[in-house]
Amino acid sequence: MNKKILLIGGNGTLGTYTAKELSEMGHSLDIICLEDNQADTDRIKYYKATANINFLNEFLKDKYYDGIVNFILYEDVNEYKPIHKILSGKTDHLIFLSSYRVYADLQHPITETAPQLFDVSKDEDFLKNEKYAVSKSKAEHFIREENGTTNWTIVRPVISFSDKRFDIVTRNRREVIDRTKNNEIITLPEVSRNLTAGLDWAGNSGKLIANLLFKESALGEAYTVSSAQNLTWGEVANIYTELLGAKFKWVSTEEFVKENPYLRVCPWILKYDRFFDRQIDNKKILSATGLKKDNFVSIKDGIITELHNLGL
Repeated sequence: MNKKILLIGGNGTLGTYTAKELSEMGHSLDIICLEDNQADTDRIKYYKATANINFLNEFLKDKYYDGIVNFILYEDVNEYKPIHKILSGKTDHLIFLSSYRVYADLQHPITETAPQLFDVSKDEDFLKNEKYAVSKSKAEHFIREENGTTNWTIVRPVISFSDKRFDIVTRNRREVIDRTKNNEIITLPEVSRNLTAGLDWAGNSGKLIANLLFKESALGEAYTVSSAQNLTWGEVANIYTELLGAKFKWVSTEEFVKENPYLRVCPWILKYDRFFDRQIDNKKILSATGLKKDNFVSIKDGIITELHNLGL
């Protein structure tokens, strides 16, 4: 049955593939995004806007959706609270985008009940100043404990790459491609080399999120979004070397941070994620969606697809 779905911030890496999957299922989508965009199907309509509280109040005044997926990051949970109230009253099923980065490094493999950094960390600087994992956990706490609604699902995707971003440790966007074209060596921290990368192709992640919508068993639940291929960062580097001829050098943390001085100011992405082992157990989301291992594309083939999309 055709459903009407709203994607907020739906033109990014994850949103693009979630939209593609939902459209191929036969659903109709409205997509709010910051970019000018033209759909190649009449099932998708784009709205260029900043999805703040004022816009959403007006936009949703006379609308109701079967499902809403919200891809926006809210660094301040107090900004999200009134938005959640609006969205949850305008849909049967609201999906909130959290992140696998909420998890501490205390359980391997990671399941949805693994401890969260926000609950176990003693690092006051991290808890006070980090604006991603901590913000996501605060929003999760609000959704679970304070808001009074039950028609929601929390998703915690791993890093999802597409032609917009090719991730390896903290290298992202198209840095690997650009440096390889310039015949530059790409340094990476040795500490991460044999750790499981929290990484997947965005097409796999979008498929999982799309297939969670309208599952009654998913209401009030949280899911780690991953096809759980569980490659190490070293194995990911080998794929980029094979496909692009990229040259990597594994260096000390000190040398890596010296080359990337922003990590001195904002060290948490390394310390509390890329230096963690991110092996994922995805049994819960497979059970909820009915998807199986054979439904996913390998990370290598995902990279090949995205390079092809760029004409490489």
